[in-house]
Amino acid sequence: MAEHTIKMPDVGEGVVEAEIVTWHVKVGDVIEEDQDVVDVMTDKATVEIPSPVSGKVVRLTGDAGDMIPVGSEILVIETDGDAASSETVNTAEQTAADDSKTKDESSSKATGPTRSAEQTTVPTETTPAPAKRSAPTPAASGTKALASPAVRQRALELDIELSTVPGSGPAGRILRQDLDDFVAAGGRMASKSGPSSAVLKKQTGQTERKIIGLRRKIARNMEAAWATPLITYVEEIDVTEIESLRQHLNAQRADEQPKLTLIPFLGRALIRALADIPQANAHYFPDEDRLIEFDGVHLGIATATDNGLVVPVLHHAEAMDIWEMAGTLADLSKQARDGKASRENLTGSTITITSLGAIGGLVTTPILNPPETSIIGVNKISERAVLDGAGRVTPRKFMNLSSSFDHRIVDGYDAAMLIQKVRQLLEHPATLFM
Repeated sequence: MAEHTIKMPDVGEGVVEAEIVTWHVKVGDVIEEDQDVVDVMTDKATVEIPSPVSGKVVRLTGDAGDMIPVGSEILVIETDGDAASSETVNTAEQTAADDSKTKDESSSKATGPTRSAEQTTVPTETTPAPAKRSAPTPAASGTKALASPAVRQRALELDIELSTVPGSGPAGRILRQDLDDFVAAGGRMASKSGPSSAVLKKQTGQTERKIIGLRRKIARNMEAAWATPLITYVEEIDVTEIESLRQHLNAQRADEQPKLTLIPFLGRALIRALADIPQANAHYFPDEDRLIEFDGVHLGIATATDNGLVVPVLHHAEAMDIWEMAGTLADLSKQARDGKASRENLTGSTITITSLGAIGGLVTTPILNPPETSIIGVNKISERAVLDGAGRVTPRKFMNLSSSFDHRIVDGYDAAMLIQKVRQLLEHPATLFM
């Protein structure tokens, strides 16, 4: 018998440690070559590490949430043969060879306690379950169902009570596919309204869980962003004409072709407006008293996924027409929701658009995506009757933009001028293409 050691891979330049997200194996398991054994995360990416050999797992290092130094032992496999013990250190090139196994995340820098390579923990049967879908399990009575905002919104639209949906994700988390399967099986009848004879009772259960992985990175990034002096500027925009144009253009497209949302038009308006307010398309590094203003507009689009909020990036959006923006955004959003977006596609944004319009809400207070200096928030579109110039009542569609800026760099006047320019362009759509 021989032992083969797998060490924490170097998954990116400057990365000195990585977080264990999920173990797919436990001590005593017999595994095959190329079988995924563990997911690890840095501040840049989540990577599934496969085993280079077949054999029996004899030792694991670390639990989910632990930070392990690059090059430290994480897994020992007992293999057949009399060869001397060997080692494997997966390189960034090896682990990123297949983009379908790379799940990028936010560019925020995460910090945390580092676990020494000598501190080895042998997981018991309580080792966290694999991130892959497992047998669906219903939420325990009295506990809140675990699900992403996107899944919760989908359940709300379908009038489904999430606590009745069996979840196949980690810790019983309800995935989008779980909800679709539930509806397909006739579960639509388990609605929130419930039977009129339902008995009301106290709910005494509670759930405690450790915040790790992407959610921990989001939390720390938001904490840092909240410390930024912000100014939030809200303006109402008449989107009647732009909505009419969008619907007309979509009607000319085949079913399989990407359709236009409001985002490409807003992106085009921002690109035009940012030419006069370059400090709003920038990165600010306060510790260095350094501001980088970008000529190109790398547009980040905040996207809700089952694993949390990520920001796919339309690099050089200034060089795209609205159709290219729509197609690229659709592709990147799908990759992000499927956990297959590459590192390049999730980093490098210079200004971000975040939209809760599909859910509703009149006003939001968007938080910056550091080191960016601006974020543009889209709210719901509503229709109401207004008086035209001739005193006649006519229906019009309106939407609020709730936008936040780093007040250290973007003055209130400049923030207002940027949004007013965007408003003018959206209210007169022809000017977007002139």
